[in-house]
This record gives sequence, structure tokens and C-alpha cells, in this order.
Amino acid sequence: MASPGDRINPNHTKVRALLRVLGPIVLAAGLLCAVAAFVSFARAFGGSGPPRLFWLGFVGLPLIFVGGVLCKYGFMGAVSRYAAGEQAPVAADTLNYLAEETRPGVRAGASAVREGLRGEGRACPACGERNDGEARFCDACGKPLARGCPACEAQNDADARFCDACGAALG
Repeated sequence: MASPGDRINPNHTKVRALLRVLGPIVLAAGLLCAVAAFVSFARAFGGSGPPRLFWLGFVGLPLIFVGGVLCKYGFMGAVSRYAAGEQAPVAADTLNYLAEETRPGVRAGASAVREGLRGEGRACPACGERNDGEARFCDACGKPLARGCPACEAQNDADARFCDACGAALG
């Protein structure tokens, strides 16, 4: 299996280091240009004449955007690892809580389904255990669940006293 270092482009660390240096520099230059444009614009209202450096705003705002994007890609892995480190314990606690709190409900639902499936079968006259409808012997004690009629050979419940098919006494 490949290690995480083998899956990454060999130049990845160099590019990340460049983005981490270049991004803040471009961002700072853009902020300086935008501040200079804003100060020049604000001074124009004080009577010092037209704003001479207002054009720096049109340079600074795109530089802020580009510097922000470079920073984003330069620090994306570190931010993602930090976010995962903060979120993983919360997710684990949430899953454990859900598993623990829903266990009784799941067990009750499973019991209801199990009893519903078994409810169609017949009860063993010897031990009372519910068995599948087609079962001939009890799953719990092994005793026969049906008895054959000596007159017509029809299968009847093991505790029946008379045949369901012909009415003969089963003895």
C-alpha cells in the first residue's frame, strides 16, 4: 500500500511553501493599496483636491482576492486537519450516543419482528415454544408438533383429542 507521501505530487510541498509565502505578501500589498485609495478618497472631502491615489483601489481589491485565494490553497491542508481534529471526536460521541440510546428500541423492534414471524407457527404442547408453521418437531424440546390420525392419516395438533379432517378420536 502506498504511503501518503507517495500519493502526493513530489513538488507539492514546494508549491505549498510558495503559496504560504506569496499569499500573505500579495494580500498585504492589496490591503495597502486599498487603504491608500480609501485615505486619498476620504481626504478629497476635506478640501485637499481630487483624490490622486483612488486608482489604487482598482489594483488593491483584485490583489486582496488573489492573495486570499493563494492563502486558502497554501493553508488548506492545515485548516482541514484542524477542522477534522475538532469534528471527529464530536462525531464519534454522537454515534456512540445514538447507538447506546437506540439499543433498547432496536431490541424491542427485533423482538416484535421475531415474535411476529414466529406467531404464524404453532406452539409446542409440551414446552409452549412457538415454532415455524411447517415444523414437525419442536425447536426447543424435540417433541412432535403434530399427530397423525389413525383413521385418515391427517396431521393434527399434538394436543388435539379429535381429528380435524374426519373427527375420529386421536386417543
